[in-house]
Amino acid sequence: MAPVTRLFLWLSRVPLSWMQRVGALLGWVVWWSSPSYRRHFKANVQAAGVPWSAARPAIAAIGTMLAELPWVWMRSTSQPLGNVVRWDGAEHFEAALQAGKGAIVMSPHLGCWEIGAQAIAEKFGPRFGPLVALYRPARKAWLEPLVAQARTRPYLASAPTSLAGVRTLIRTLRAGGYTAILPDQVPPSGQGVWAPFFGREVYTMTLLSKLAQQTGATVVLTWCERLAPGQGFCMHMRPLNAPELKDPTCPPELAAAAVNRGVEMLVRAAPGQYLWGYARDKQPRAEG
Repeated sequence: MAPVTRLFLWLSRVPLSWMQRVGALLGWVVWWSSPSYRRHFKANVQAAGVPWSAARPAIAAIGTMLAELPWVWMRSTSQPLGNVVRWDGAEHFEAALQAGKGAIVMSPHLGCWEIGAQAIAEKFGPRFGPLVALYRPARKAWLEPLVAQARTRPYLASAPTSLAGVRTLIRTLRAGGYTAILPDQVPPSGQGVWAPFFGREVYTMTLLSKLAQQTGATVVLTWCERLAPGQGFCMHMRPLNAPELKDPTCPPELAAAAVNRGVEMLVRAAPGQYLWGYARDKQPRAEG
């Protein structure tokens, strides 16, 4: 077992509330140690028109998110999330699955998104089958065993980030299954379009909208709220009723704009838990 894996395994046994408190401090350490990070963070908040007082808690939240990873990724599969995660709006997701047309969990970099997929799979997997998501191996070799551990859990299934993987998602949704997508990550060049996001043109994925248009799956806005240390989490779920995501003839730019509006809606509801330091406006990379 690699040293980093052993360290994560040891940290996963530390009480989560302790790690969250340490993580909040870590967030502030990173904030004060990186002028470029501060500038980028503040620029994104200002561009979004969000009051600084509302976004400021996100400084600690990013550190908390990092400190939670050992527990989220490495805890035993015999340690369920049932007593840790509360639910708000799960009936919307269940109704979408009962309709038989599939559901797309649209979850941006907000709150503890790493725990979201595990919680959904644990709650809905026994009845509706596994959550199938695209999976790209970590670029850092030392990180891959940790990420693989997080993905190797009951009712979590992965598909490669390739055309074959996309076809797997389409089949899953048409069969009434479900997937989860981070809609605010910058896709590789050729896999997105430019669309407005908080007043700026950003390169936005087209995968989510195409999946919804081609399968008729319901898009469910989802985010995992981090409650006070020791209080657990709350999964919020609401359907995104955007006509652009139901019309296969809709131009991709309009569909991408609808996706971005959905992300904006969630971020404005909880700006203190958004990843403001993420370079959402960066240029797309060339896919190797």
